[in-house]
Amino acid sequence: MIERLFDIAALNAAEEPDAIMLAAKEQGQWRTYSYKETWETARKLCGGLLSLGINNTVLEPEQQEKIAIISPNRPEWMITDLGVQLTGAVLTPIYPTVSPNDLVFVLNDAAVRILFVANHELYDHFKDAFAQVPTLKYIYSFEQIQGVSNWQELTNKTLQPDEELIKRITGNTLATIIYTSGTTGDPKGVMLTHSNIVSNVRDSMPAFTFAKYQERALSFLPLNHIFERMVTYIYFSAGISIYYAESMDTIGDNLREVKPMVFTTVPRLLEKVYERIVAKGLELTGVKRAMFFWALELGKKYDNVNHGSFSYRTQLALANKLVFSKWREALGNNVKAIVTGSAACQERLIRIFTAANIVIMEGYGLTETSPVISVNRFESEDRRIGTIGPLIQNVEVKIAEDGEILTKGPNVMIGYYKRPDLTAQAIIDGWLHTGDIGQWVENRFLKITDRKKEIFKTSGGKYVSPQVIENKMKESIFIEQMMVIGAGRKFVSALIVPSFVQLRKHLQDNHPKLPIPPGNDDLIKLPEVIAHIQRQLDKYNPLFGHPEQVKKFTLLPQEWTIDNGELTPSLKVKRKVIEQHYSKEIEAMYADEMSGL
Repeated sequence: MIERLFDIAALNAAEEPDAIMLAAKEQGQWRTYSYKETWETARKLCGGLLSLGINNTVLEPEQQEKIAIISPNRPEWMITDLGVQLTGAVLTPIYPTVSPNDLVFVLNDAAVRILFVANHELYDHFKDAFAQVPTLKYIYSFEQIQGVSNWQELTNKTLQPDEELIKRITGNTLATIIYTSGTTGDPKGVMLTHSNIVSNVRDSMPAFTFAKYQERALSFLPLNHIFERMVTYIYFSAGISIYYAESMDTIGDNLREVKPMVFTTVPRLLEKVYERIVAKGLELTGVKRAMFFWALELGKKYDNVNHGSFSYRTQLALANKLVFSKWREALGNNVKAIVTGSAACQERLIRIFTAANIVIMEGYGLTETSPVISVNRFESEDRRIGTIGPLIQNVEVKIAEDGEILTKGPNVMIGYYKRPDLTAQAIIDGWLHTGDIGQWVENRFLKITDRKKEIFKTSGGKYVSPQVIENKMKESIFIEQMMVIGAGRKFVSALIVPSFVQLRKHLQDNHPKLPIPPGNDDLIKLPEVIAHIQRQLDKYNPLFGHPEQVKKFTLLPQEWTIDNGELTPSLKVKRKVIEQHYSKEIEAMYADEMSGL
């Protein structure tokens, strides 16, 4: 039984040496890497790294060499991962979007001595930060950068790995430290062993029953995230070729070129895909427009358990032929499933895409669990919309008295690097406390209802789960982003980033004589816009109890992004940061709390 990550690649290189393992655009053309080439390059990289005097006499977390990488997804990323593993060192991946201050913290905390950086843009952005890391001695780039050593200097040495060292690497050897971005405080280094990740690969594989050898996957979620990295090894195990998207802006083009069978995403990106599709629908006129939204309404009613009446099924089949077939073409016409995680996915999106014969497999996990705990399967009987699916093999879950999800299994981290205090708080009697609140559906499907730290109490003593409200109201095509507020307050309010494209289209259609301001700052002040957003809230508010209903809102003129520090690299909202950034707007909504609202 395979216990080490690099053994997965070694096995494929031996059994299918010429099969395509990785691919990326180079000078406008797809350049493929076979299993044999990838594995041989990783071994050469290992030899080159060993020539730098890596300390591998003791394979214990504190003593192992820490090697960092800052790069978007590309074949060199995974080759580096494999090469570092073969040295007995620990790869410490860092998001390219991280702040320079967080970068300095991570590099110093891990005492990184060797660093790989993708290109001159990233090098120039972070070079001042590099100077603040006393342990950093070697920097290698994947692309040519003047004055910086290129990674091929290591592979060109054609030195071989130390086979005796490789024999000493076991499943219990630390493979990676992943610093979680978190929404507050300094990043925490999650320590994952080979066995942690390999067990998750092995135990998640049955969920990929639709996978076929020599099919393709498109990869664009950052490999820094354990979700994409673990799934990469699933692809390797299944013999699926991985094609890396050129950028987030080219995903649409790359999907049509690659024609992947599967890809992974996070809800925010899936929302954007849906929003672009709806925007195209709004551009249609006459019968075509009516047909588009007829199909959309059918999709919203889809349920994989209750298939609906004969009339509904007949109409859905027609919608698939006339409308949804074009959606599939836009995704390459070969996508069988989209796997999503990291945050709650809107039920509406799951219903519509699955109705279009693009199965959405929503799952759940944490960096601390390598990451998968549960996932909705491809097969309908093991999939329930509104849940995060059944548990994967060999993973246990129990619900604590306060509703918190607790888990244990071979996928659970060995701890936080240099933080035994935080480890002791997180893992109690062998159970990892996830911080998520959940419940069982049908006694086997796990459902998350909120984050434990995000549930708040109003001044009237009523508990409010903000994520539930936000996810429901974001079903409106006019609400792009939303954050519910009300801890210790008399009523619930919200900060809302509207969909400016949809708002402008609405104004053009319904207020043709109204001058539409070009800037968002002026747009959100229009009475017609404020009234229209209020109508959206009026539609969804009755679905919640009176204390949970949004009584006031403030529209914001710009989207929350990673760059402005309001989203984590995995696109989760940093609530405290947003509260700080918009403290004046929040206080203005509560200026008349004494009025009896």
